[in-house]
Amino acid sequence: MNEASRLAIVTGMSGAGRSHAARALEDLGFFVVDNLPADLIGDVVSKASSPSAPRPRIGVVVDVRSGMQFAALDDALRRLGESGVPTTVLFLDASDDALIARFEETRRPHPVAAGSIAESIAAERSILDEVRGIADLIIDTTDLNVHELREAITDAFGERDRSMQVSVVSFGFKNGVPRVVDLVYDVRFLPNPHWVPELRPLTGLDTAVRDHVFRTPDAEEFLEHTEEMLAFLLPRYAAEGRSYLTIGVGCTGGRHRSVAIAEALGEWLRARGDVDVTVRHRDVTS
Repeated sequence: MNEASRLAIVTGMSGAGRSHAARALEDLGFFVVDNLPADLIGDVVSKASSPSAPRPRIGVVVDVRSGMQFAALDDALRRLGESGVPTTVLFLDASDDALIARFEETRRPHPVAAGSIAESIAAERSILDEVRGIADLIIDTTDLNVHELREAITDAFGERDRSMQVSVVSFGFKNGVPRVVDLVYDVRFLPNPHWVPELRPLTGLDTAVRDHVFRTPDAEEFLEHTEEMLAFLLPRYAAEGRSYLTIGVGCTGGRHRSVAIAEALGEWLRARGDVDVTVRHRDVTS
């Protein structure tokens, strides 16, 4: 196999955006093969990397349509690793409600015929559970439109410095923990600006709220301990070959304390200069 080859394996839930992801990869110059059985991935990479017509950027879509078997994908990944082909497994997911709404809107049959749409989605989740567990990158498309998904794919697979991508996401526990998160920090122990009338309509993006949050020694101390922990973890995750890390910061409503802390963490991470950082506030509405 061509050592310069780079492989993206796209998988995940039906209705979560696999076809849009595949088209985004094609626009980035990937040679993409859709609906490929896992045991043929190695053959595609070998042929696509031939000296006569090299295609160094290869994408394959593997899912339940081709009879997804975890053992076959796991074996393919092992062989690719032995051959030295850099491989990223992308898993696209979405909430059950979002998937049901999308299938009802398009009126397309679910590829897993297990009764109702909800039952089919549940069956597919069971089939893909182990596959999700080995994914390098999980993108939850529940709240993403087509353009936002394309942007996420471009961020992940476009030509750039291959530093680890770290996403910091603020959220409110009352709305649930984000579906895709690696580390979660709960900052509900800090004084809540919600109970200050003049601060309630603001968010942690506003100076007044941020000053209120960091007026307490606990906020500064929490940030120091968190930064120390991340300074320990980040190089070790990188040494393991990890490319993506999502850090969740939660408070009650996701508008004040978590936003202020997430912004501060983002600033610290950017100052390090060894990771690519994005900060998103899930529960802050404009």
